[in-house]
Amino acid sequence: MNQKRMEQALRRMADANIPQMLVCDPSSIFYLTGEWFSPGERLLVLLLSCEQGPQLFINELFPVRQDFGIPVMFYADTDDPVGLIARKLDSTKSIGIDKKWPSRFLLHLMEGLGGDGRYLNSSFILDQMRIIKDEQEIAIMREAASVNDQAMAALVKLLPAMHSEKQMGYLLLGIYEELGSTGFSFAPNISYGANGADPHHKIGDRKVNADDSIVIDIGCRKRDYCSDMTRTFFFQSVTPRAKQVYDIVLAANQRAIDKIKPNVRFSEIDAAARDYITAQGFGSYFTHRTGHCIGLDVHDWGDVSAANQEYVRPGMIFSIEPGIYLPGELGVRIEDLALVTEDGCELLTHYDKELTIIK
Repeated sequence: MNQKRMEQALRRMADANIPQMLVCDPSSIFYLTGEWFSPGERLLVLLLSCEQGPQLFINELFPVRQDFGIPVMFYADTDDPVGLIARKLDSTKSIGIDKKWPSRFLLHLMEGLGGDGRYLNSSFILDQMRIIKDEQEIAIMREAASVNDQAMAALVKLLPAMHSEKQMGYLLLGIYEELGSTGFSFAPNISYGANGADPHHKIGDRKVNADDSIVIDIGCRKRDYCSDMTRTFFFQSVTPRAKQVYDIVLAANQRAIDKIKPNVRFSEIDAAARDYITAQGFGSYFTHRTGHCIGLDVHDWGDVSAANQEYVRPGMIFSIEPGIYLPGELGVRIEDLALVTEDGCELLTHYDKELTIIK
């Protein structure tokens, strides 16, 4: 158990007048305990109580080491685990609920204890802790990003072999394993030509053709933390229009990066990229936020968008990934991971961003 984080969570709960909280997100449970559990459809809850301390509720199917550090309540498949938790809660006080707790468990709890407004979304407690990375987390995320840089370099060398998008995804998994990562942080997005106009394209059997843009959005896990990076290439040649689009996205990417420093709002960083793309006449083709926070999850809480008026602070890590998507034609996205420092930012991704034509 991470005693320091656990104590901080309990202090934040007390400050927010949340005396008890149910945490079910496996990433947040790992953040506090140092142990991963993948419960599937079964209930997994870490109960945090300002009066009683923490307690884990988990199915007996899952092993828990002897020196776990906090009390563990095991239940069988034939038990009612929600009922076990309900008996540990003070039904007269507010109950913080994890935003990721399945509704079938929450509704069952409300049926047993009553649904009179005592329940509140308490995920902000751990979200606000996890968004600021400590030195150990930062070091691991540098490692994860470095592996991703190396994987991108290895993958690009395979493009002249004319593999399909799907085949490139299979090859990428082997590259990650050779580099010592533990697999994908998300399903790779490798898009040729017009497929790149779909920001979340599902890789298929298409093979690359001359003049195609090639959008490669990939990430791995290293020591439990995620990496994420996108680069766009061109195959054999690049049209003047495609080059224009690429240059605009690259400039937008840099403008947003240049804006990053403490006490700047996330929305201002988003505007630095978005306003430039809009001024160049492509604003309607930039269809998503400029970035997202990242850590134990590839999309941690927090984003770089016009809706986020929060200020960035040292220790935050998030993506900068403007893009332009022209339906039926091409897509261009360039994504980096930025760590906020005391006076600016440090890029964790280092793979070259200059326009590259694959021969």
